[in-house]
Amino acid sequence: MSIYKHILIGLDLSPESQQVVDRVKFLFNRDDTKISVCHVLEPLVFTYGGDIPVDLSDVQSQLQQQAAGRLGVLAEQLDISAENQHIILGHPAQEMHKMAKQDEVDLIVVGSHGRHGLALIFGSTSNSVLHGASCDVLAVRISE
Repeated sequence: MSIYKHILIGLDLSPESQQVVDRVKFLFNRDDTKISVCHVLEPLVFTYGGDIPVDLSDVQSQLQQQAAGRLGVLAEQLDISAENQHIILGHPAQEMHKMAKQDEVDLIVVGSHGRHGLALIFGSTSNSVLHGASCDVLAVRISE
């Protein structure tokens, strides 16, 4: 029996996401634990600074559809229903923190590439999730 009642898995949908899914399958029993999965897309306006005089809504919509398809494939391996699969627009760590509070999540699982030095300071989503979370965080070490 797991001490965790609701687990949120944050995936970047890279090929390495499979390692995170495999670890969750190994560690947690689906009989007594609710599992939700999410992928957070940064809006293209954030990525490009919002100064481009181009309508990017079609591109954003296509990215969301592709992400939903990939997330569905991974979620199926954990038998996660469609209502517990989330594609969210925003900043990854902030959105996972918000979702964890709203949905009474008691464990967030993310992948970690083991960065250190400047790469950790400037690019670690898992570090940002860890330091702002109101619940436990499990960082799964991604092997290269």
